[in-house]
Amino acid sequence: VIEPMLTDQWFVDLTSDVQKDGRPGGRKAITEPALDAVRSGEIRFVPENWSTTYTQWLDNIQDWCISRQLWWGHRIPAWYDEAGNIFVGENEADARANAGTAPVGALRQDDDVLDTWFSSALWPFSTLGWPADGPVKNERGEIVANWKDDQVFLPSAVLVTGFDIIFFWVARMVMATKYFTGRIPFREVYINAIVRDAEGQKMSKSKGNTLDPLDLIDGIALEPLVEKSTRSLLIPQVRAKVEKRIRKDYPDGIPAIGTDALRFTFAALASYSRTINFDIKRAEGYKAFCNKLWNAARFVLMNLPEGEIAAPAGTPVTEAERWILTRLKQTLGEVEQHFTSYRFDHLAQALYEFTWNELCDWFLELAKPALNGDDAIAAASTRHTLLVVLESVLRALHPVIPFITEEIWQSVAPKLGLGEASLMQRPWPRSGEIVADDAATAEIEWFKNVLSGIRRIRSEMNISPAKTIPLLLADGDAGDRARISKFAAQIAFLARTEAPQWIGSGTDEPAAAAAVVGTLRVLIPLAGLIDLGAEKARLAKEIARIEVEIRKCEGKLGNANFVANAPAEVVVQERQRITDWNTTLTALREQEMKLQG
Repeated sequence: VIEPMLTDQWFVDLTSDVQKDGRPGGRKAITEPALDAVRSGEIRFVPENWSTTYTQWLDNIQDWCISRQLWWGHRIPAWYDEAGNIFVGENEADARANAGTAPVGALRQDDDVLDTWFSSALWPFSTLGWPADGPVKNERGEIVANWKDDQVFLPSAVLVTGFDIIFFWVARMVMATKYFTGRIPFREVYINAIVRDAEGQKMSKSKGNTLDPLDLIDGIALEPLVEKSTRSLLIPQVRAKVEKRIRKDYPDGIPAIGTDALRFTFAALASYSRTINFDIKRAEGYKAFCNKLWNAARFVLMNLPEGEIAAPAGTPVTEAERWILTRLKQTLGEVEQHFTSYRFDHLAQALYEFTWNELCDWFLELAKPALNGDDAIAAASTRHTLLVVLESVLRALHPVIPFITEEIWQSVAPKLGLGEASLMQRPWPRSGEIVADDAATAEIEWFKNVLSGIRRIRSEMNISPAKTIPLLLADGDAGDRARISKFAAQIAFLARTEAPQWIGSGTDEPAAAAAVVGTLRVLIPLAGLIDLGAEKARLAKEIARIEVEIRKCEGKLGNANFVANAPAEVVVQERQRITDWNTTLTALREQEMKLQG
């Protein structure tokens, strides 16, 4: 029969409000300073709601049992004489020196050790040499810490931890550090979510649903994965069920994802939520992102001459350059805000969208006309801007994907004449160092819309990307005509079209597929290219989609609570959206009528 055995334990008094034996103790000395540190904002929780968990626990705290019956740990600094009297000190000699009465006979140290969390609570300052008043040396006489000098690291900037140990560790570190040093241990506490499996179940070896990060990084074949997942099951009867799930979910094992892709995945999942569900498909998507970045860097480097690329005098020549720099400035501004608020998911998304969509998908394409053109000044300027933007992106991505960015940077740095030996030594890219050009941005966004419209028609009508097609233009305003004149060569080059031709007023229009950019209609004649019925179906589908968007906007603007409570700029934005949708809808309906005729 096993029965509990009551034994003497050591406690820290955390409930009384009095001082004992002339020494400070109890709630006012230990817990109140820890509560005040958070209530005053001296220590900030991120997300802020976790401060409630912290304060509720300290407000209702009980005396803390700090003795444990374990083999390892810091031994309780208490000694007993033969009469059972207790003497406390840093060591036996100190205990004797502190004794009010002479010990009776030999002293015996308590066999218990301190609670793990008590020892851990001392970590913020004991690692810096406390309680020594000066240099701390090891057995070889080497200085390993200096309490006076190392106080520069107390408080530290941020503690990153899980919500499940806010009261086990975070609160106890604050209590101990405030009590012994009068300082706070850290300024901010970032509470990260707990990672669960794709179905939201807690990962456990006993369930067989854990994933070893090394297996995700390096890959693992199916049979070793099955063996590993069923090795530590607490209930052997579920082995068949676990094995069946593993073979279903990973029929070919787990392909190698790589360290950077896995890091990016967890950054993208790091929201303010209590838990995050890990899905390997997300990691595979970020592996594709790393490949995209690698190939973009290869394209840039392949289009550069030997040696260092000198910076051109003055501002970048082309509007595409000024547009990408403006977008880089905006993205870096967003990233700085997300770092400050610990929204790593938003940070990862901002960097992903800029790198994939704007740098790789658009700017590399927009740079080709200049790189392949006859204007040597524009080509030189574009090459330098490609390098500058790529190097800035590598710096911004480095905290998230350090290995691939370092590898690429080693090839980029000599081209820019950078003297640092490593990307880690480069300063963080600041949005304030980049000059925005809103006018160029507006021009390029218009140009992108025209190209996107032509490419969408090609895709939906299954027109071969290699086939050069005619391009007609109708309606529009004076600004559209000026832009078409300016971008005619780039449109023809990037969209694989013939030179754009305007349809005069009163001229019969041929049956054509249409894209609408503001009041401008971009027309691809259908004769010899596509099926007329297919284009009618496409237009009907697009009209239906836009009608849904209009109803959404009308629903919001028809809601009195939305109009009254939403920020003014949001209401203005919705009104502008409904105006733009209606303009597009009118143009598409006119095009549909022409095809019917």
